[in-house]
Amino acid sequence: MFRRVGVALAALLVLSPAVASAAPSLPTTINLPAGFRPEGVAIGSAPVAYFGSLADGDIYRVDLRTGAGQVISEGPGTPSVGMKIDGRGRLFVSGGVAGDARVIDSRTGRVLESHQLATGTTFINGVALVGGSAWFTDSNNQVVYRLTCGVVTNVPITGDLVYTEGLNANGIAPTPDGRALLIVQSSTGNLFRVDFNGVSRQVALDYTLTNGDGLLLSGQTLYVVQNRLNTVAVLHLNRQATSGTLVTTTTDPRFDVPTTMASFRDRLYLPNARFTTTPTPTTEYTAVAIPKP
Repeated sequence: MFRRVGVALAALLVLSPAVASAAPSLPTTINLPAGFRPEGVAIGSAPVAYFGSLADGDIYRVDLRTGAGQVISEGPGTPSVGMKIDGRGRLFVSGGVAGDARVIDSRTGRVLESHQLATGTTFINGVALVGGSAWFTDSNNQVVYRLTCGVVTNVPITGDLVYTEGLNANGIAPTPDGRALLIVQSSTGNLFRVDFNGVSRQVALDYTLTNGDGLLLSGQTLYVVQNRLNTVAVLHLNRQATSGTLVTTTTDPRFDVPTTMASFRDRLYLPNARFTTTPTPTTEYTAVAIPKP
């Protein structure tokens, strides 16, 4: 018996390197449908990514192991912008110029909730899941929208964050201590801590987040997409997010105006919105994976 076990173990030790080397690696470039115009991305605990279309609001689900995907939820003909997924598999989707937000079952693609957050000139942009609520930024109106158990509350932004010409509040994330929000203002490149009551304070940084777009927090590390710069900035924040320092910046030759990002294992996944390319029904779009800086 001992001899057989020893032989089997020896065989396993011999075969393990070959098996490991034969294991397929996750693709680093994902082809999205022609004309899709991606903007938002969300990834949960499984190797599955969800992308939203600026063109018509479709939600496209991709298996990160193979790169294969399909539309799981047809859009309303208006944009899907920022996206986040919660532990129950619900996708929270910002509606851009439509002024709405949707909650979608990521398994079936069924729309569970739809809320009109604003009318008139509006752009519902980023979304973050913080403190049991979904929070949405509006790049045209100085307010954040809080969605809790199907009820929407408008929270005016006061304090240091003052809207200017251009695109204002964009990406949003929790602070490291989970007690407030982080919001980047694209028009100025400034980052703000915004309390749940809307009072804002500029975060003291040694770096300007020019063209700041999607935010992703991991511990006290904040990743910021600088879309038209084709750059991801990496910041280290204190727990209260009152100050931060630049750790590094990174880029990739495959970047073509990335907008947002989500993480899986040791990678960041970023959709290329290609804002400098005129969109057509046949324009090609991709998402790219890079190692976490």
